[in-house]
Amino acid sequence: MPDFLDSLMEFHPAAGRADGLQHLVLFPMYTQNGNLDRNFEAVVLRMVWPEWLSELERTRYDNPGFCGITFEDFTAGYDTNSAVLFPETVAVREVPERFTWGGIFCDREAARFRKVTEAAVDTLGVKLPEDIAVMLGDQKRCEQAFALWDLVHDRAHSRGDLPFDPFMIKQRQPFWMYGLEELRCDLTAFKEAVKLEAEGNGHGRDVQYAVLFDRMFRFPLTGDRNRNYDGLGGQLLFAYLHKNDVVRWTDNILTIDWDRAPEVTNRLCAEIETLYREGIDRPKLVHWFKAYEFVSAYLAPHPGSKWAKGPDALDLSLPPRKLVDDVLPDEFPLSMFFEALAKKLKGVIADTKGITAADVPSTERAAA
Repeated sequence: MPDFLDSLMEFHPAAGRADGLQHLVLFPMYTQNGNLDRNFEAVVLRMVWPEWLSELERTRYDNPGFCGITFEDFTAGYDTNSAVLFPETVAVREVPERFTWGGIFCDREAARFRKVTEAAVDTLGVKLPEDIAVMLGDQKRCEQAFALWDLVHDRAHSRGDLPFDPFMIKQRQPFWMYGLEELRCDLTAFKEAVKLEAEGNGHGRDVQYAVLFDRMFRFPLTGDRNRNYDGLGGQLLFAYLHKNDVVRWTDNILTIDWDRAPEVTNRLCAEIETLYREGIDRPKLVHWFKAYEFVSAYLAPHPGSKWAKGPDALDLSLPPRKLVDDVLPDEFPLSMFFEALAKKLKGVIADTKGITAADVPSTERAAA
């Protein structure tokens, strides 16, 4: 068993964040896509830390362990959908008391976002505001939006009225709890982006539409349907906006009320925050059921679900973690809208495996 604990403890990329600084990382690690083997992987990366982002982190969104990064090159283990470099994946003899950094490849996230969003917009006939259309053509602009989104998302896991360990490390919970947590953090980033835009920061508007489009178009359709918590969060956001008439699917065209989108999306964030705050006073199992009721108000459960039938359908003499076995792999199936969209976009989504910025260069229009 390889042991790289000593090397890992010497590597502190967050301690010297400088825009454009390069690192070569060579560790035996798990990668993020279900690979249970230990493989030596090498990644050459470049830090993304522009002055404006550094200033926001220093004055407003303190997150000393966050590293925005881009790929320069990588070995086969990163020719995947993985967009993170985490110290937790490295082979070590013992788990350190704390990790001091975490890296997000904002170039891969931006490239996936652009490719899938452009295909979805074309397929659904969405009419984009001019500035958002230009944004989709600009890789660097999208990378910076994702760096800001991820900075705020990452710190949101440990902030707010939290009824449980927000990362849910070593806890066994129904996957809709993970889905709500990831969505809460994304919507926290959205909420902050609305504030930034109101203050004149143009990156704020970019983050809002990165969150909306990535969550609505890519997340529900990416990966399999086995307890796909990110997919669930995307389905929930779309359904909430649809039921509140922000998005409409009429005459085979998706229309979006751009003026109401920020207000209604922030309302969903507030409802999830209320669910969390009230959960502080609830037993764990009751909180799980309340969260299920919340999701079920917008997404139809599988007709064969025991959880959908309520507590009487479950053996409540078992500890809560055992009741997770009664959760169906696809507890909240895709709607007819997303089933149809999945058929249209499956090839595009498959093509985003291993994608980098070089695969989706900026358009001439954006450069102009």
